[in-house]
Formats: sequence, structure tokens, C-alpha cells
Amino acid sequence: MGDQMQVIVEKLNQEPFRKNYNLISFDSLEPLQLLQLLSDVLGEIDPKHAVDIREELPEQTAKRMLNLLGILKYKPPGTVSDLSAFRQGLVTGSKAVIHPVLHWLLQRTNELRTRAYLARFLVKLEVPAEFLQDDTVADFNKQYEELMEAFKNLHKEHEQLKISGLSTAEIRRDISAMEEEKDQLAKRVERLKKRVETVQNHQRMLEIARQLRLEKEREESLAQQKQEQKSQLFHTEQRLQRAQVQLKEMQHMVADSKPESLMKKLEEEINFNSYLVNEKIPREMESKKTSVYFLQKLVAEPAMTQADLTALESEIEEVTAQMNQLIEKRIITYEPTDSKFSMYRQQASIISRKKEAKAEELQAAKEEMSSLEKQVEQKNSQAQGLGGSEVLTEEEFKQYVSRLRSKNTLYKRRRQEVAEITAEYGILQRTEELLRQRHQATQQQLQAIEEKKGISGYSYTQEELERVSAVKSEMDEMKGQTLDNMSEMVKKLNAMVAEKKASLAPVIKELRQLRQTCQELTQECDERKMQYDSCAAGLETNRSALEQEVKGLLEECAQEESNYRYINCMKRSLEVQLQRAKEEMKAYVSPEPQERRRAVREQYTRIILEQENLGKKLREKQKVVRESHGLNMKQMKMWQDFEKLMECKRECFLKQQNQAAIGQIIQEGGKDRLVL
Repeated sequence: MGDQMQVIVEKLNQEPFRKNYNLISFDSLEPLQLLQLLSDVLGEIDPKHAVDIREELPEQTAKRMLNLLGILKYKPPGTVSDLSAFRQGLVTGSKAVIHPVLHWLLQRTNELRTRAYLARFLVKLEVPAEFLQDDTVADFNKQYEELMEAFKNLHKEHEQLKISGLSTAEIRRDISAMEEEKDQLAKRVERLKKRVETVQNHQRMLEIARQLRLEKEREESLAQQKQEQKSQLFHTEQRLQRAQVQLKEMQHMVADSKPESLMKKLEEEINFNSYLVNEKIPREMESKKTSVYFLQKLVAEPAMTQADLTALESEIEEVTAQMNQLIEKRIITYEPTDSKFSMYRQQASIISRKKEAKAEELQAAKEEMSSLEKQVEQKNSQAQGLGGSEVLTEEEFKQYVSRLRSKNTLYKRRRQEVAEITAEYGILQRTEELLRQRHQATQQQLQAIEEKKGISGYSYTQEELERVSAVKSEMDEMKGQTLDNMSEMVKKLNAMVAEKKASLAPVIKELRQLRQTCQELTQECDERKMQYDSCAAGLETNRSALEQEVKGLLEECAQEESNYRYINCMKRSLEVQLQRAKEEMKAYVSPEPQERRRAVREQYTRIILEQENLGKKLREKQKVVRESHGLNMKQMKMWQDFEKLMECKRECFLKQQNQAAIGQIIQEGGKDRLVL
């Protein structure tokens, strides 16, 4: 407790409180002063709570503080677990309640200030469901939620920017670097303009480049629109597929069902809905209204103390005992004529309870079925989004199984054919190997015969000669065709060159004349350009000088305007001070005591006298306490000894009573005798 008070005093003596407390002065604060101190601390966290508690009722003060502490997520310590006792302590200004609250608030002021600021915008207003049925209220509520989410995101970005550590110096360096880059780009643009101006038709080329850039931007926007339309088309196809699946399910249900079964299902659904509307929902609404009425009544009542709770518990016990007595009397005076009705009543109550239980089970099953249907739709959309097929119905699955069986049969037949072909391929491969072996053996025999006859390699040479002669004949044919094609192509090229020369002769003459004209115009353009550059340089020099002069005049005007405003403000403040001084002098010189009493000097003089009188009384009281301290301590010691003596006598008396209950002790002649 002492450490807690020490921390509170240290925090209160710092900025922004500056209370100048010590442990003794803080501990001697009155309950009202403690409440005002708590209100000041809460006002520092949330400026709306910076109020004077003397101007509001204690219940309003407690409600306001409890509301803010709830927003700040303060939990009472274990010693003050009861909320009503905590609230009562806030109303009365109990130290056991307010000291822990001050300790908790002062240790995390900055964090709580941020939490209180966010609570003004993020504490959601609960709108009753019946009001949300109105479209306008629902729209406003939706906009309110969207704005709340936007505020959350902006606050997170703000905190991230604060944490990122961007200083003004870095920003200025970035700005200066960007300005340098801007100057460099401007110089490059000027150089490029000068280079482009020497090109023929540069204006037309620039216009074409501008149109090209616009067309590229338009192409990007069109591509973006195309992507958006593709996404819209994809979502539309998904909705269409879901609608088709629902249509198939409904058609399947209609095809498999009969009118009698449909009517029976509709009757069951109507009976169930009528039971919900007529019995279950009104009963639940009535119970909810009753509970809300009692809760409102409980909220409207003043804070209950522990004594009130004890009285209520005793009253509940008395009422319970009376109920038990009435039940016993009814059982004693039980008449057999009511036995049949009671049995029917019990059966009816049992059936109604079963009916309610089954209705709740049915409602839960329907909700579970709807949630499962939503999950199935989500899975279907996910499967379609991943490129998969939609989930099959029972009939489609049967058809798929039948198709799969037919394909399995076809697969088995094809596999058997493949096995037969593989076996035949093995036989043919073996036959080829045997024939190759025979061919090799025949070649070896032929070579042996050629060696015997002295013409070794004759068969191989004969085959090579035949192959070379065949290749030579093919090459000769290709060469002849190539030579014919080349001669024809040369003739065509000569004819085309002659035609082009004849057609280009007048154009070449015109081109020569245009070249001479272009040279003359180029010389004239260079002369005009030199004149333009010299004139532009002179105008630019004059413009920069005028801009500097205007800039200096604007700065001087701004400085003079600032000086004027400062002097005007100082004049007003001095006039106000002068007026206050005149009023003070008038009140001080006034012969009327009422006016003199309103003077600031008189007020401060009166306050100083009151404080001096108070200090004098306190010094006298301190002197009396010091003089009587020794006697009081001695008297307190005597009372403690007297209390110990009386406690000892009480214990002896109790021991004597216990011994008298067992027997009687008689002392005679220095001996003790026990008589039972």
C-alpha cells in the first residue's frame, strides 16, 4: 500500500498535474477531494471528463466514471470484487477503491489516452433489430460501419507512419533531391526540344507521339475494363450455374414427388411455422420482454449495498419457506377427485415439453441444413473457380457410373487387343532377328566365296557404285532445274528494274527541285531561329529580373502584414490589461465596501488573512497535541494493560465454569478435594 501511494504521489507531482503532494498530505485528502482528483486524472485522459464534481450528483459522477473505466477496461482488484461495493466506494470516495484506480491510471496514461480517443469513434451504437427493418436506418447503419472500418485503417496507417521514423530533415532532403531531379529533367527536356526542332515536321511527329501515348493509355483502360468485365462475367456464370443446380434439384424433386406428398410436406411446413408464430415465438418474446423489464427495473434502482443484498436473501428464504409450506398443505389436503385431471395435466405438460423440444430440434436441423447448403454452394463455387466440375446430383452420378462401367468394358477390350498386338510384335521382332542372322550368315558365305575366287569386296563395291550413280543422276536433275529457275529469275529482275527506272525518272527530277527548295528553306529557318533565340534570351532575362523583384516585394508585403498583425494583437492585449487595471483601480478607490470587496487586491488580502488564521489555529492545535502527547501515550498504555487484565480475568472465569461443570473443588488444610 505504501509503494502504491508513493507511485501515485510521484506521478501526480509530475507534468501535467503538478500537485506538489507528499505522502502525508495525499493520505489526509477528504473523500470529496479524492473524487475530484480522480475526475481530474480521467479528464487528462479524456477531456470530456474534466468537470467539477460539485456541479453534478454523486450518482451521475459514479456513472460517468464507471462508464469511462469500463471503456478503458479497468478490472477492480480482488479485494473489491463486488461491483456494487466498488460503485458504492466510488460514490463515497473510499480510499480502498480510489487509490488502486489512480495507481492503474497513472501508470499507463498515454496508452489510456489513445484508448479513450479511439473509443469515441469505435464504440459501436447498438441499434435495435426492429429499427433496422427500415431501409433508411439500415443504410445509415451500414455507412456508419464502413466509416468505422475506414477510421480503423487510417489510424493504423497513422501509427505505422509514426513508427516508421520519417523526420522533417529526411523529408527536406528528399524534397531538395526531387527539386534537383526536376531541374535536371527540365534541362534534358530543353535539350531534347532543341534537338527535335532541327528535325523536319517535328510538330507533326510530336502530335503523333502524343496521340500514340493517349492511345496507349486508352488501351490500358480498355484492358482494365476488359478484365473487370471478365470478372463480372465469371461471377455471373457462377450465379447462373448455382441457379441451374437449384433448378435441377427442384425439377428432380418435382419429378420424384407426387402431388399428395407435396401437399403433405407443405401442410407439415405450415403447421410447423404456425406453431412457431402462434406459440413458440410469442412465448419467447414474452419471456424476453419480462427479462428486459426486470433488467430495466434493476438498472433504474439505486446502487445496492451488502446490507440490501442480505435483506433480499433473507426475504427470498422466507418466501421459499412459505412456498414449501403451501405445497405441503396442498399435498395433505389432496383430494382423489382431482387425480384424473392432474394426470391429464401432467401428460399435457409432458407432451407440450416434448413438442417444444422437437420443434427446437427441427429448427436446429433446418438451420444446420441451410448452413450445409451454403457450404455446398461455397465448395461448388470454389471448385468451379479452380477449374473443377460442379458437384453431381444422384441421377447424374448414376449416369456417370453407367458411363464409367461401359468405358471400363471398352478399356478391358482395348487392353486385350494391345496385349495381342504386343505378343505379335514380339514374334515379328524375333523373326526379324532370325532373318538378320541369316543375312549375316549369307554375307559371310558370299565374302568367303569372293576370297576363294580372288575378288574380295566385289558385292560391296557393286552396291556402292549403284548407289553413287543414283545420287549423281538426282543431283544432275536438280542442277538443271536450278539453272533454269535462275535464268528465268534474272530475266524477271531485269524487266522489273527497267520498269522502275522508267517510273522513277519524273519523281527523281521533282526530288532534285525539292532538295534545292529544302536547302533554301533550311538556311532561312536557321536565320530565323537565331533571331528567335536572341530575342527569347533577352525576354527571359527581363522576366527573371521582374520575377525576382516581384518575389522580394511579396516577401516584404508579407513581413509588413505579419508585423501589423503582431502589433495589433499586442495593442489589443495591452488595452485589455489597461482596462482591467482601470477597473481594479476604480474598485480599490471606490468608497463603497461592496465594490472594494470585488477588487482583486482585497480578495487576495482576504485569502492571505484566512490562510494566516488557519495556520495559526493549526500551530496552536499542533502545540496542544505535542503537550498532551506524553500523557495520552501513558493513558493508552494504561488502557492496554487494563484490557489485558480484564482478558485474563475472563479466561480465569471461563476455566472456573468448566471445572464447576465437572465437579467441585474444596480446599481444606492446604489440600484440594474434588467432589463429584
